[in-house]
Amino acid sequence: MGRFTAANMLRSLAPLVLGCLAVVGIMALRQNPEDPIREVDPTSAERASAEIASYDVLVPRGLSDDWRPTSVRTNAGSASAGDPVTLQIGWYTPGEEYAGYVISDDPEASALTDVLEHATADGEEQVDGATWQRLTTERGETALTRSEGTATLVVTGSASDDELETLAGSLEPYAP
Repeated sequence: MGRFTAANMLRSLAPLVLGCLAVVGIMALRQNPEDPIREVDPTSAERASAEIASYDVLVPRGLSDDWRPTSVRTNAGSASAGDPVTLQIGWYTPGEEYAGYVISDDPEASALTDVLEHATADGEEQVDGATWQRLTTERGETALTRSEGTATLVVTGSASDDELETLAGSLEPYAP
């Protein structure tokens, strides 16, 4: 029983703790304090959504490199054929604000209801020949929304109206 002492336990744990601290330190050094934005690649979520969705998935294309994708979510990985599919992508915009895009054929998807519920109508907007409904959200942000077949599209965020319109105008059918 002499082997299981507190000193032996500390000697056993010390290399593990030092290893963890080394990993944390290396990760901290790799982060750029000048540019704290962590980008993601939305390609696989776009592809998964397009493969399972029962509607034509429209995705942003042709945005400049100043549009930096920072978040992406989809439920396509857990959906079966015929299930509703929702795709969400968020960007850090050239104006250093947030712009988000959602497409879904589920009218009860929280990604849609969080924005559209309690929003007030503020007219219409023509963007690249498509008519979008302009709304003001509960948070005071602009939201552009329209239907495309069975899907609802929403573009919103703290970005300027010009940037939101740029995002809305960039939507094209997904093509691998």
